[in-house]
Amino acid sequence: MTDDVWAEAKPTALLVLADGTVIEGVGLGAVGHAVGEVCFNTAITGYQEILTDPSYAGQIVTFTFPHVGNVGVNGEDIETVEMDRVRGACGVVLKASITEPSNWRSEKHLDAWLKARGIVGIAGVDTRALTALIREKGMPNAVIAHAPDGVFDLEALKKEAAAWPGLLGMDLVPMVGSKDAFVWDETTWTLGKGHGRQDAPLHHVVALDFGVKRNILRLLADAGAKVTVLPATASADEVLALKPDGVFLSNGPGDPAETGKYAVPTIKAVIEAGVPTFGICLGHQMLALALGAETMKMHQGHHGANHPVKDFTTDKVEITSMNHGFAVDRDTLPAGVKETHVSLFDGSNCGIAVEGKPIFSVQYHPEASPGPRDSHYLFTRFMNLIRAKKGQNQQPERV
Repeated sequence: MTDDVWAEAKPTALLVLADGTVIEGVGLGAVGHAVGEVCFNTAITGYQEILTDPSYAGQIVTFTFPHVGNVGVNGEDIETVEMDRVRGACGVVLKASITEPSNWRSEKHLDAWLKARGIVGIAGVDTRALTALIREKGMPNAVIAHAPDGVFDLEALKKEAAAWPGLLGMDLVPMVGSKDAFVWDETTWTLGKGHGRQDAPLHHVVALDFGVKRNILRLLADAGAKVTVLPATASADEVLALKPDGVFLSNGPGDPAETGKYAVPTIKAVIEAGVPTFGICLGHQMLALALGAETMKMHQGHHGANHPVKDFTTDKVEITSMNHGFAVDRDTLPAGVKETHVSLFDGSNCGIAVEGKPIFSVQYHPEASPGPRDSHYLFTRFMNLIRAKKGQNQQPERV
């Protein structure tokens, strides 16, 4: 074999697990390396939304669907609020190399987009085997590295992967949350019109930003709200000074117990003030902590767009999108807090509500539309709690 042929055959990307396992492949996206927790996502669409979901900060996403990148990327499907900030996944693992995009909405090749956003990628991986490993042993810490010349300091990468402490005990919200307050009025996308504006809001919602997704804010605006977004570190006085009709607790990454050290006191004060409150994902976990429950690290987490969840309040099942590696421990729910939703995959908690108070939350992402609109009723439910507080008529929930 000539040197030229050997150079072409050399791997240009590595996924180095904390236990020393080395997975070789073809590099794509940004050149360099990143450290994080490896998870797998079973969704077959929505890869751009997944990679820009701030809840994926600190994670390397393995897609089980082999053909990722075939519809390209565009400027409308980004979920980070600040478009120019890299606030989602730090790495991506693929089975097949990225093909040329074929979709009328495509504006850019996925590989070029990954480079621009600083996301390191590897292709040519047996993602089925990697998924089986995660299912058996849990989500490993790892370093993902891309070097076009195929030259790696393997020992240094192994040491970095082994030394990374992992997401347990890590507060990642400062990496992804907004630093300053702002007002949101953009509504959801419609064919031929794009995104609209909420110019006649009926209610005022204050959202605490732990890493909020754009489409959550859009659906709140769709539901009739003017949304004021505050940093996760906002005090109770700052929240209540805005005289909100409701408070929303957003999704986000990391260990909820760590973020709770500064956010739980604010949430407790909001609860004591009797303000209608709705939480999603990390917001669900933060609400549970504020109510006296505990959270726990999951073995492999929930990451995908095909998760069936039962809503005990309607006795119906909805297909949901999920992205979380921590969960609320139902055995620690205090008296007066009831479980409202449960995963039909593993029976884990997916929702809570406070009896007799306008406070509830869900673990999954109702804005992600895997059903496609199975869970949009939750935004109506939130607005109905606000209407009830104001003495207004309720709107029907369309489940």
